[in-house]
Order: sequence, then structure tokens, then C-alpha cells
Amino acid sequence: MIWLTDKISFPDYKFATSEGVLALGGDLSEERLIYAYKNGIFPWFSEGEPIVWYCPPERMVLYPEDLRISKSMRKIIKQNEFIITENKAFNEVIYNCKNIDRKDGFGTWITDDMEQAYINLCNSGIAKSIEVWRPSYNAQGTQKMELVGGLYGVEINTVFCGESMFSKVSNASKLAFIHLAKNKNYKLIDCQIYNEHLASLGAKEIERNLFLEILKS
Repeated sequence: MIWLTDKISFPDYKFATSEGVLALGGDLSEERLIYAYKNGIFPWFSEGEPIVWYCPPERMVLYPEDLRISKSMRKIIKQNEFIITENKAFNEVIYNCKNIDRKDGFGTWITDDMEQAYINLCNSGIAKSIEVWRPSYNAQGTQKMELVGGLYGVEINTVFCGESMFSKVSNASKLAFIHLAKNKNYKLIDCQIYNEHLASLGAKEIERNLFLEILKS
């Protein structure tokens, strides 16, 4: 396995394992993260482990024109029970992605260092978030907005590299994802690795070379 040095570079993709592990170590500096995403590479590791950099041989992606919205989701959208915003609460979104309980156990991989690294990318205008709010009213008629879902990721040209999403109520993360696919001018949404939840929305796997070609075009 190849360990990174202080130099901002990564080994050739031919050195990646069958699972897509390309290298270990390095740091989560803004410069390295931007370089990584521009080359189809992303970090994924747990607290206490070295940074693990991935570029899987098959990439889960959504072409926005392939988006599938079920009848039940169309009904939820028409009901207008939720308010969707963009880049209004990035810190809260990544905090919830990090801390929310998940049946599959994912979520805890967002370490403290990763959380701060992506907040830094957001402050530079590179990382983006979609927020889903549920409005409610108190006895005095004052409106309160509760953050019930959302997602965040990194924008590279016309590709959105999704990192994580969360839901506190049913379908909230789906609403965020549908909004992203329908309301932004992305050629591709990168979902990284296979996920049944996103496959139901039209995402599919493509070869790494095709993904990199689109990313760099």
C-alpha cells in the first residue's frame, strides 16, 4: 500500500486495490482535498485510523435526466410541507450527518478532522449543502423552522460529489437529493459507492474511466 508524503499528489489508479483503495496517509488540507476530488478520489476512514483514499473501479452516479421519482414522493412534494434551502446551514447539516443514528452503522466515519475540513471547503465556496426544513408554529403563532434532513458534498465543475445525507423524518434526505438533481445544472451527481436507497432514485454504477472522463471534461 502506498503512503502519501507532504507532496500534493496521488499514485496512478492502476495501483488501487479491487475495493478502490488508492493510498493511505497525507492530510485533509484544502489543497489536497480539492486535488483529490478533481481526480475522482475521496477520503473514507474511521477515527483513530490513517486517512484512506479511494477511487473505486465502479462509481455509483446519477445522471440528472435519469432521476426517478415515485408516486408517493411526487405526492409529498406537492403537499409543500417542507422548505428546501441551499447553503444556509452547512455546519448543521454535516453535524447531523456525523451524529445521527443509522441502522446501517454509517455516519460515524465523519471524524472531527473531516468535519472541520469540509467546513473549511464550504467557507471557500467549494463544499455545498441542501437543507430540508419542517415549519411549525407555537401557541403565539410564531413560526419555527426545524432542520429535518439534508446532504452535503463537493462541487467540481459540473459534477456534484455527494458525501453524506441524513433524515430525521421519512423521505427528508430523498427530498434534498431530488432538489439537487432537479434544480442544479450538474451533468452528474457522484454517489461514490453502490447504495440501494440511491439506486431506487435512478443512480447506477459506471466504470471509473468514464467517470473520470466526465469529471475532467
